[in-house]
Amino acid sequence: MADILAGEIERQSTGLQLVAAENFTSPAVLAVLGSPLANKYAEGYPGARHHGGCEIVDVAERTAAARAQRLFSASHANVQPHSGSSAVLATYAALLRPGDTVLAMGLPFGGHLTHGSPANFSGRWFDFVGYGVDPDTGLLDYAQVLALARARRPKAIVCGSISYPRHIDYAAFRDIADDVGAYLIADAAHPIGLVAGDAAPSPVPYADVVCATTHKVLRGPRGGMVLCGTELAERIDRAVFPFAQGGAQMHAIAAKAVAFGEAATPAFRGYAHQVVANARALAKALTAEGMVITTGGTDTHLLTADPTPLGSDAGTARGRLAAVAIVLDTCALPHGATRGLRLGTAAVTTQGMREPEMALIAALIGAVLRGECDVRQARAEVRELAAAHPPYPGGGEPA
Repeated sequence: MADILAGEIERQSTGLQLVAAENFTSPAVLAVLGSPLANKYAEGYPGARHHGGCEIVDVAERTAAARAQRLFSASHANVQPHSGSSAVLATYAALLRPGDTVLAMGLPFGGHLTHGSPANFSGRWFDFVGYGVDPDTGLLDYAQVLALARARRPKAIVCGSISYPRHIDYAAFRDIADDVGAYLIADAAHPIGLVAGDAAPSPVPYADVVCATTHKVLRGPRGGMVLCGTELAERIDRAVFPFAQGGAQMHAIAAKAVAFGEAATPAFRGYAHQVVANARALAKALTAEGMVITTGGTDTHLLTADPTPLGSDAGTARGRLAAVAIVLDTCALPHGATRGLRLGTAAVTTQGMREPEMALIAALIGAVLRGECDVRQARAEVRELAAAHPPYPGGGEPA
């Protein structure tokens, strides 16, 4: 296991991590994750645990919740969900009953598994109706959402995506939800870190419930959270525990508190804005390389691209890039017969890379996919770029 750990450190520090859902946490977050807090069993909530000896971890959870409330201007925060999917499960459990109709972005257009996949609890328990995007622009079609909502009268509407690169108009979704008397659930797993850094609009003033992850751009530990108003707080808390989960992971909750504290700083705000600037620069540079960028660009930390003009389908492109340690994902392309590439700039921005490095990365991607350089040469260039921007320089804080 020590060798495995060393190998993963080597992989992360010598390649380019462009997976949109990944980031590098701070050493402080890592330290808390590996602390003796992992030893504590703490079923229940602060002041009402099912186990003794929770006096100290109660403070940790209260701190995490209070920091989340301040950071996102939310009335209530539940920081116990083990993941984003757990947060969504609890939200559905709090607001819905099996068989209820739910309107969400269709999976072919960027919806998450919890937005109605037949392989997921959401698709098995609820009647999901998928909305899409404009076939010409790739942008959300709010008129279609309204028409579907009026036709199907859903109990809840979910707004959020794993690959939509533009800001979501939460006010428009609120109006649609009010029009049909539906709950509005914002799945903000991807943009919540940008929201914390004031680099994206917040869903909190508009949604009845906001589900999110604490990793990705937020740069915290892997986990989830739920934000809501006081009127739904008790229902959400009961749905997280005891309905969906058992004992809270106190080391992760304390690490979330650290991440929320870090995200409240001016330095994090600058980081979040640089993430977006880097994503836009990468989209522009990949366009110059010949790729087709969905919606023509991005407002966020991620972008989706069609690599076929460079002579490679998405699966082949992902494999060729992985061979030179450029790691990214594939995703569905709206109204496309093929899949595309999904790239994110959160991790490389944490490493201190900026617009000039985005141009270098795009040029490398283009050269590899066009077959203009061999694997050894490209791998050496990736290693050199990563070495110039280590995620943990000198063992200290990320750049």
